[in-house]
Amino acid sequence: MAKLVLDLHDIYNKGTQIDRALRDIIDEAISKKITTVEIIPGKGSGALKKKVLRFLDQKEIKALYHRIDKDSRNFGRLFVYFKFK
Repeated sequence: MAKLVLDLHDIYNKGTQIDRALRDIIDEAISKKITTVEIIPGKGSGALKKKVLRFLDQKEIKALYHRIDKDSRNFGRLFVYFKFK
């Protein structure tokens, strides 16, 4: 099973770049029919993870994926799952 990974450590304080990187990885997963995207906002204060979750919760973005899982063993990463017919 193929998986895409987006590590946000390098752009943690660049809001528009974060949104663009998230949108790009979602678009790539859809175009390549990859069912899992791992997003690594890092542990830190949790602000970046909240930003990522707010982005993913937008109506037009939410319509693109199946579900999100927060890693129970690692607070610093999320998984976004896609379903394709």
